[in-house]
Order: sequence, then C-alpha cells, then structure tokens
Amino acid sequence: MQQGNNQDMVSKTDASSVADDAIEPARLKSGSFSSQEASPAERSSPERRRARLRRRLLVGGGFSSLYLFALLVFSVAGTVDRATLALACGLVAVAALVFYAIFSRSKNQKQAETKLTGPIVSSALAIMLIVTYAAPDSRLIFTPFVFVAIAYSMYYLNQRAMLQLSAAALAGYAAVIGLHHLQRHDAGLLKWELLSWFVLALTLPGFVLLAGRVRQLHGALFKAGLKIKNIEEEARRDPLIGCYNRRYIVAALEEQKRLADDTGAPLCLAVIDLDHFKRVNDEVGHLAGDEVLRTFARVAQENIRQMDIFGRYGGEEFIFIFPHVDQRQALRILKRIHKELCMHFAKTLTLPVTFSAGIIYVDHDEHNLPLCSDLIGNVDRMLYRAKKSGRNRAVYDEGEMVFWTNGCKRQGTELM
Repeated sequence: MQQGNNQDMVSKTDASSVADDAIEPARLKSGSFSSQEASPAERSSPERRRARLRRRLLVGGGFSSLYLFALLVFSVAGTVDRATLALACGLVAVAALVFYAIFSRSKNQKQAETKLTGPIVSSALAIMLIVTYAAPDSRLIFTPFVFVAIAYSMYYLNQRAMLQLSAAALAGYAAVIGLHHLQRHDAGLLKWELLSWFVLALTLPGFVLLAGRVRQLHGALFKAGLKIKNIEEEARRDPLIGCYNRRYIVAALEEQKRLADDTGAPLCLAVIDLDHFKRVNDEVGHLAGDEVLRTFARVAQENIRQMDIFGRYGGEEFIFIFPHVDQRQALRILKRIHKELCMHFAKTLTLPVTFSAGIIYVDHDEHNLPLCSDLIGNVDRMLYRAKKSGRNRAVYDEGEMVFWTNGCKRQGTELM
C-alpha cells in the first residue's frame, strides 16, 4: 500500500477537487497490497498498553493456573491438605493483584515488563517454597515449576540474573529441607528431599546456560529477520526515488484485480508519463532530471489516498492503482497531483513539467475477465493517445480527453 505524509499541499483547489472529500490523501506507512489496518507503531498508546498488559496477564496467569491445578490434583490425591491449597491460592491472588496494579500504572510498560520480571519470578519461587514447606510432598511440583519460572525470565533477564535466581531457589529449598528435618526428624523425608535438591542443583545451572544460549539464538534470529524485512522492502522499492518498483506494482495490480473480481468493487488503473522528460535531461542535466522524478514521486504520494498504490513502471512512466473509485474520481486525484507539480516546478525550473495519463476502469464481466497484462496494455494505449493528441492531458477508456491548465502558467502564457 502506498502512503504519503497527509499534507494538503493544494490549499486553493478547484471546485472538482473540493467536491471529492472521499479521495483526500491520507497518512499510512505499510507495505501490504490491500491491508488498511494501522501498523503497531500507529496504534494509540492506550491500545499498546492494553495489549502488553493482556499478554503479561496471559503468560503469568497461565503459569499460576497450571501450578494451582497441579496442587489441586495433589489435594484430591490426599498428599496436599486443603489449608495449604487455600494458602497457595491466596498468595497467588495477592501477588497477581500487586503486580497488576504496578504494571497497569506504569507509564512505560515495556520498561516495567523488564524491571518487574525479576520480582515476579522471585515471588513465584517464594510462594512455591512456602507451599513446599507446608506440604513436603508437593516437592514433586516444586522441581519442574522452578524450571518453568526460570524459563519465564529467559527473554527479559540476562544469564547472570537467571543464575542468581537459580542460586536463590536452591538456597531456599535447602532451607526448607533443613526446617523439615529440625521439625520432623524424618530420615526418609530428609533422604528424598536431599536427593531432589541434588538433582535440581545438577540440572538447573545447565538449564540456565541453555536458556541463555536460546536467548542469544532468538536475538540473532530477530536481527536476521529485520535484515530480511529490510532487504525485502528495498527489493520492492525503486532505488532512485523510493516508490514501489515495477515488480512490486505488477504484483500489487494482480492482487487488487483479484480482490476486485471477487467483490465486484470498482478498480481504476492509470499510467502517466512525464512530458518531454528527455528535454529536461538534455537542457538542465541528469541530476535535475533525477530531482524531477523524486519530486513527482513525493507529490504523488502526498496526494493519493491511503488505499491507493503508486509505483514507477520504468523511466519516466508511473502506475497508479485506485481501488474503490470510478474514472472521474481517479482523474480528480491525478488533476490534484498535476496542479501541484506544475506549481512547484513553475518556481524552480525554466522548463514546464507536466504529464500525460491514460486511465481505464477494470471490467468485472465474469465472461471476459482481462489479464493484468491486458490491463496494462489497454491503459498504455490510452496513454499513447494522450501523447499523440498533444500531451499534458488524460484519456479515458471511453475516449474522453481532459486538458490540464490549472497551475501551469509561466510568464503570462498558459501551458498546453
């Protein structure tokens, strides 16, 4: 989808431009052919905050629910008493409310998400240690959920912080084992708890090291993905003027035509050619000619609508794809671009800069659906007729011609 800067450069438009409020230019930056959904960067700040909060609640709530469900199963089996289960539910609820309040009131939730990860994991480990102290048989739940808690912090904490959390978990578990031995003097319980602690002490540091490696790989893949997206974006942009190139614009036309054929929505196609562009290169220079192309692309992008698609077809030829408009509406957009272009170069160049255009309406007759190559061929013939008829004009597929003169005056002479 091609976008502009949402600037109405033509403050004194003619009556036909004013009448068409539906086709004013709009600001959008996206690369898809037909999506009009705003990008994440364009969403309002409250929406981003709500989305981040929902994600955090989903992850944290899922972890807490799994842990409480495991305790419920142990309670049903008779290894965890109901009082311990109720204690765990109360502690989880209090912790959830506290962190929810802190997180929802943070101005920078992305920063808060990182800063709160350590306290969240620490509180989760503390709750599990309290439950393990109250119900020794729940150590079977404690061990795997320690790994879950550390994994939760993987993308927010560095490896050193995860090792510190792991050391704290092992130290807390050792303290729980010591308290159990002092209170119960159960040699069998002590043996199994020490074995459980030993296995956890052997595996947890290795898990943290692997988690750190996974995080590094994730970061490398993320950077590689960004590079690929940049390469893809560059591959569909014209290197000189920044608009879409021929390959992309043809693919976009195929997509828009398919959508129009499926829905029966109006679709117009226009091809324009800058008049006597070779003369600009010859008399003013190729650098000035490049600047003319860049200025035209900028003016075009500032005056098309959000859903319109604009690209360079080759040389000084450009293609406009206008979904959901008829030929006269498409013509108004081109007239606005033509007027602003003339006004701009009337002040900066000694040579007039105008363009000729061919415009066609895409027929949706199911018995005679044209190919995209046929559409481009048809609109090219309209452009050829406009150029043969004297340039500085547009030709419809019905054969009607429109002469453009607004804004193209120099030294008292109106350009034709």
